[in-house]
Amino acid sequence: MRSLAGFFVVFGCATFYLYVLSTNLRPGRGQEVERSLVFPSDLDELRELADFLLDYKREHQTYVMLLFCSAYLYKQSFAIPGSSFLNLLGGALFGPWLGLFLCCLLTSLGATFCYLLSRAFGKQIVVLYFPEKVSLLQSKVEENRSSLFFFLLFLRLFPMTPNWFLNLTSPILNIPVGQFFMSVLIGLLPYNFICVQTGSILSKVKSLEHCWQLHWLHLYQAPW
Repeated sequence: MRSLAGFFVVFGCATFYLYVLSTNLRPGRGQEVERSLVFPSDLDELRELADFLLDYKREHQTYVMLLFCSAYLYKQSFAIPGSSFLNLLGGALFGPWLGLFLCCLLTSLGATFCYLLSRAFGKQIVVLYFPEKVSLLQSKVEENRSSLFFFLLFLRLFPMTPNWFLNLTSPILNIPVGQFFMSVLIGLLPYNFICVQTGSILSKVKSLEHCWQLHWLHLYQAPW
């Protein structure tokens, strides 16, 4: 119970910080900010949020950067679904290359924070609720212990195990944090690349599945 209480203290502090950050937007010249920001749940909300933040970013670039990084780390650290929307938003706000750098770095840092939170507070809970899945993954890790980094990379590139579950169970499986961080950074690079590149042309995206169609279309049309 002590570990669970500690987790909720950390979660509560992080939630309060993000709430304060997202509800205290300073108006710019000739601007009136009368809205609080929420995580988008569909592409229409994402476009609306991107348009607002792009306009707000003209006079508050540092604040938008801080807000984006904080929101991204919050979602990743607490294994909250929806990172694809933030990758798209990163591409829309910061362009394809800065957006890719930020999303890759934040994905890796957020996953590592999730790893550390699980190690500090969640080991017993994860084993209690997912004993069979943890046992299966443990056996696979032990089978590939001699080439652990490449096995972790494979799991990220071809996610047979959900990324959030891998983040939570890695400390239980005694995966070194350095190898964990690098496997996330490299293994999720293709996924982040596709989402961020698509985010830079957000107005053309009709659905999340459309991300992949647009990506391959642009590759096909690109001069080599």
